[in-house]
Amino acid sequence: MSPAYPVFRPVADHALLVEFGDRIDRDVHDQVLRLDAGLSPESVPGFLEAVPAYVNILVRFDPMQTDHASVEAALRRLLGGPARVPKPGRLREVRVCYEAELAPDLARVAEATGLDTEAVIAAHLAGDYRVYMYGFAPGYAYLAGVPEAIRQPRKTSPVRGTPAGSVTIAGPQCLVTTMIMPNGWWNIGRSPTRILDGGDSARPFLFDVGDSVRFTRITRDQFEAESRA
Repeated sequence: MSPAYPVFRPVADHALLVEFGDRIDRDVHDQVLRLDAGLSPESVPGFLEAVPAYVNILVRFDPMQTDHASVEAALRRLLGGPARVPKPGRLREVRVCYEAELAPDLARVAEATGLDTEAVIAAHLAGDYRVYMYGFAPGYAYLAGVPEAIRQPRKTSPVRGTPAGSVTIAGPQCLVTTMIMPNGWWNIGRSPTRILDGGDSARPFLFDVGDSVRFTRITRDQFEAESRA
């Protein structure tokens, strides 16, 4: 039997996980963003920070000031009150080169889907992408919105040495890697757009959760020039 949402789960002695669903869904994520917009030390005494994700949000609090039961009561009051309006997400552009040398899995995705490579590229460019969460590695922004026609399950084993800037897909998700590391998703392009910028400690990432992302196709020459910039 499916649980009645939202579900509140204690995490250690200093956090509460609030779940709104069990699948990647924009309406479910909207509920995450609305709760996130209402969180503050005034609305939830002892509140420290929140970490939004696909279907849930981790609410961290000071255990010297409050406890799980008090935080849950405050969150239920928030959820039962007037709906909070999240800050509008911004539209971000990510430029991608789909040349074969930079897209080692593009032909395999085309073969698996019965499309040619240009149709796979067109489908990827047409996706309606939103930033749902950060995780796994610095600057790893998890996007959802990959069109059904090109969705593929994750690889059975990760590939070592996936370059930074690789545009990868798995199921409905898309990710632009920020460093060289193993990756078990399908690499269909490479981007020179900087997602992780250590120059600003207050805003080290290009995206905020809730932002929209548009992929734009570029040539190999444009990729090389922008990578050197």
